[in-house]
Amino acid sequence: MTFDTLGLSAALLRAVADENYSAATPIQQQAIPPILQGKDILASAQTGTGKTASFTLPLLQLLSENTARKGQRSPRALILTPTRELAIQVSESVNTYGKYLSLKTVVVFGGVNINRQIKGLEQGADIVVATPGRLLDHVAQKTVDLSRIEILVLDECDRMLDMGFIRDIRKILARIPENRQTLLFSATFSTEIQKLAKTLLKNPVQVEVAPRNTAAEQVEQVVHPVDRDRKRELLSYLIGFNNWRQVLVFTRTKHGANRLAEQLAQDGLKTAAIHGNKSQAARSRALNEFKQGKVRVLVATDVASRGLDIDQLPHVVNFELPNVPEDYVHRIGRTGRAGNEGRAISLVSHDEHPLLKDIEKLLKRKLDKDIIAGYEPNPVTPGESSKISQGNPRQSRGTRNQPGPKNRSSASRKPRSSTTSKHKRRGPG
Repeated sequence: MTFDTLGLSAALLRAVADENYSAATPIQQQAIPPILQGKDILASAQTGTGKTASFTLPLLQLLSENTARKGQRSPRALILTPTRELAIQVSESVNTYGKYLSLKTVVVFGGVNINRQIKGLEQGADIVVATPGRLLDHVAQKTVDLSRIEILVLDECDRMLDMGFIRDIRKILARIPENRQTLLFSATFSTEIQKLAKTLLKNPVQVEVAPRNTAAEQVEQVVHPVDRDRKRELLSYLIGFNNWRQVLVFTRTKHGANRLAEQLAQDGLKTAAIHGNKSQAARSRALNEFKQGKVRVLVATDVASRGLDIDQLPHVVNFELPNVPEDYVHRIGRTGRAGNEGRAISLVSHDEHPLLKDIEKLLKRKLDKDIIAGYEPNPVTPGESSKISQGNPRQSRGTRNQPGPKNRSSASRKPRSSTTSKHKRRGPG
């Protein structure tokens, strides 16, 4: 289905064409028409499915069609996001698709000076994209008026609940007209999301473009069992041996992200870390350098990674499994986006087996286990039937026989010889 069959205006279709998009994704096909009809939406879609455009495009059209309140200073639409990065990306999408419309957007988030945001709001805005905490700061300072909001969008609502924003959201809702259109987007339809939806939405159209709580089908998933104290060595080896050029790695803690980034840098891999303690400028710089290929490995925590928009990201590595199984789905959703194939690799130590079982229960299937020769966990779990790789570890297409890092670090040297495996692994040639 093409965009010109969805009822969008010529100005929006022109902007879409400028981005070389023609066919609408399933979430766009199902969500755009009812939104244009003024209906509330409860939508479940993984990141990378075209979710942002599915609410941005009809929102822009509805605002541009309603000219009665055009030119007023207070915002007419509010888009709430859980993180700064996502707020920035959503606002960029609004500006991209709305470039042929005379609508103004202001983005507000914490971690930066509030004065520039105040100035932007004082000049008037049709659309505000915001994180809940910073928006409430503006409400407290009376620098934003939410009393004339016509459309409310809650993007990645499940993550906002996970991050403890429910009280902030309810404070914001108390200042928004009840007679509004509400669009709720979530990666999963959890019990909490269903409860919240009942209090916020009026006869919503429910859209679900992927099976509940399942990972994207395009993502190949594999588990490498390994001792905890050899994870970093194995990670460096896999990156160097397979010549992976762009790898997003997840840790559970900020301290762990910093430590791993330092260790990988010592192995000769250009690495950066992003987490909540990093300034917005540092996080944006690290992400831009990663996208441009200047940084080879980006180590991130779950909160900092939410909303990362990286086209054709080939590899995601769970250096540590998340405590919440749904976060595994969010993590691997960074790859395999928009129809592209991707790989999700999990380095799992013995103490993480309960976390792995929870993830497999959520996915309703067992993940493939692949013990890398020379990195066998010691002792091997009794009864484990995992196969031991022979020759090269699983490689991405097109990377065989390509050189790894220049220095002879653990990113390119052979793993230690194994006394428990009959198979020998040859080093990179």
